[in-house]
Amino acid sequence: MPKPLVLGYLGVLLFMIGDGVESGFIAPYMADHGAATDVRAGYVITVYGIAVMLASWFSGALCQVWGPRRVMWTGLAIWAVFDAAYLLFALGTENYPMMLIFYGIRGFGYPLFAFGFLVWITNTAPKARLGTAVGWFYFAFTGGLPTLGSLWSSLTIPSFGRLGTLWSALVLILIGGAIALVGARRRPGGDRMAPPEVTTGESLLNSVSIVWTHPRVLVGCLVRIINTAPEFGMLVYLPRIFSDDVGFGEDKWLQLLAIIYGTNIFFNLIFGVLSDRIGWRTTIAGFGALGCAISVTTLYFVPTWLGPDYYWVAVLAGMFYGATLAGFVPISALIPSMAPENKGGSMALLNLGAGGAAFVGPAVASLFLPLVGAGGVTLIFLALYLVALVLTLTLKLPEERGGEPTAPSAAEDGRRPGTDTAPTTSSPATSA
Repeated sequence: MPKPLVLGYLGVLLFMIGDGVESGFIAPYMADHGAATDVRAGYVITVYGIAVMLASWFSGALCQVWGPRRVMWTGLAIWAVFDAAYLLFALGTENYPMMLIFYGIRGFGYPLFAFGFLVWITNTAPKARLGTAVGWFYFAFTGGLPTLGSLWSSLTIPSFGRLGTLWSALVLILIGGAIALVGARRRPGGDRMAPPEVTTGESLLNSVSIVWTHPRVLVGCLVRIINTAPEFGMLVYLPRIFSDDVGFGEDKWLQLLAIIYGTNIFFNLIFGVLSDRIGWRTTIAGFGALGCAISVTTLYFVPTWLGPDYYWVAVLAGMFYGATLAGFVPISALIPSMAPENKGGSMALLNLGAGGAAFVGPAVASLFLPLVGAGGVTLIFLALYLVALVLTLTLKLPEERGGEPTAPSAAEDGRRPGTDTAPTTSSPATSA
């Protein structure tokens, strides 16, 4: 972990706890308070996902010209203002159009804040330990969304109700934002990274032009979408199925969700460190894509087959999925290293993939749930992970394709970084 950013990691954790408070119950809650059906609630989450996708793309490009610090402040302000509007004027009045508007706009908030900090990390961490530094980021990110956020909900809903719990999320967001931004206000790496003559429009254009100058980065973007699309998609239909159909009840479902991603946060660290030793691509393909293809299927079908008396089996299946989901962590180190002369563009496209998952997952669930049911949607997610496995094998660093090495070759050949190659810390390769 880059020591100057310790408070930033803590702030991101609290921010994402606030963002994750709603993850285990918001779809059925909206269905019962203005959306009318789970499918219509899924449409609201899909609109939110579109905003998340766009903001994730903007975050990398805007960090180049605004600096990560300013981007994070912008994300915090958007989340706070439009969340209050959503709670007061959408849920408070059970107004479906307002849900679409305010919940959708609020989706621009967390990617600007969280992925702005991810760019800050890649602009600060030594190259030879970038996988580990990114692992710490995802430890904080998934530690909040939805791990501790779901646990927080399971504790506060009995006392404050669901609406009160949603208001408590806003408090957590503000505290986390203050810790991250005030605590790191004088730390290096948070200011503008692009030359003075580069405009915002040019930075956004660079994040698009990389699609044809480095097509493998686009492939990496697709892999990043598949990484967490099923995670977001299952949050559309699993809350109702596990709580009501299987019979676990809401409390046990929320606890299961916390267990799944509690496992994930620790394996984010494990796979971050492991990937610096055995190779980024190897970790993504073997532990991430192939592992998730097996675990996502297990997570849905085993508990629904066995029923409520085998909750402990659901816990084991959930831990399996949470662990394998972390196998994708090194992609945030691999993809920027594939385009060393356009780190900003590659990071923007990677963040677009991260945000795109929040759109693709709920969209797949909403579109196919009425047609093939929850089991059919789960099989679609299985197929997507197998596609990610094939795509990952094409992701090669420049030196593997005959170009000039731009990162420690140990990242892919399995040697421990730093043992015979000095890390690069001052070149553009260390910024996103």
